[in-house]
Amino acid sequence: MPFEYKKVLVLGATSGIGWALASKLVENGISVVAVGRRQANLDDFAKQHSKGNASVDTAVFDITKLQEIPGFAKDMFTKHPDLDCIFLNSGMQRHLDWTKPDEVDLEAVDLEILTNYTSFLHLTKAFLPYLQKQAPKPTSMIYTTSGLALVPILYCPGYCSTKAALHHHILALRQQMKDADSNVKIIELFPPAVQTELHDAKHQPQLGDRGKDIGMPLNEFTDEAWAGLSAEDNEQVPVQMVKTMMGFNGWEQERQETAQKMWAFMKQQ
Repeated sequence: MPFEYKKVLVLGATSGIGWALASKLVENGISVVAVGRRQANLDDFAKQHSKGNASVDTAVFDITKLQEIPGFAKDMFTKHPDLDCIFLNSGMQRHLDWTKPDEVDLEAVDLEILTNYTSFLHLTKAFLPYLQKQAPKPTSMIYTTSGLALVPILYCPGYCSTKAALHHHILALRQQMKDADSNVKIIELFPPAVQTELHDAKHQPQLGDRGKDIGMPLNEFTDEAWAGLSAEDNEQVPVQMVKTMMGFNGWEQERQETAQKMWAFMKQQ
């Protein structure tokens, strides 16, 4: 089935996965509001997609400015009252080596938690009411987490922890929406490592020049992710090795079945 939403606000659209999926949306006739911190990148995005058959708007915003999020959400829905999908894609990843505790930068750890997890809670609180008010019209919130939400790796345990926390939050949020017969569908996208600036030499100098070549080519990821997001069963969209090596099709399904049993047990109590 085709992607069912008509206008999507994409946070983290200035590079990498966010840029690529925002582009894919426009290519498929879906209007986009591209959001990020870098005005020049947003200008480039708007210019590259100015001749399509879908509208493109941009907005500069830093999701770590938590106190500004409610006003930002209000501004977006005032300007675009027909937004029916919010795509939360922003993120950062940094090295964290606890064998050298004296070198651990706790400010960087705090920023990673703020960017990857805390801000997403604030964004959910700010945007969710606007989507709920559109009932019975179908709307959605899409969250980009990671295969590392399921299986951590050693060089970036902070990043893995934030994605695991967000994954748990999404599981509970989705069930809460279902129990309330909400019009808001909760979708989670699980990328594997993808060749983006997330782990290039600038952002993770420990990896050197090889960082930019880590993972799945971005165009291949985008095609598989888009196919999953456009499928009828699109609540959870694992990509490539997340399905197999990282456990989504195996033990993660068992774990989610256990969660369902736990929730049912707690209702009975």
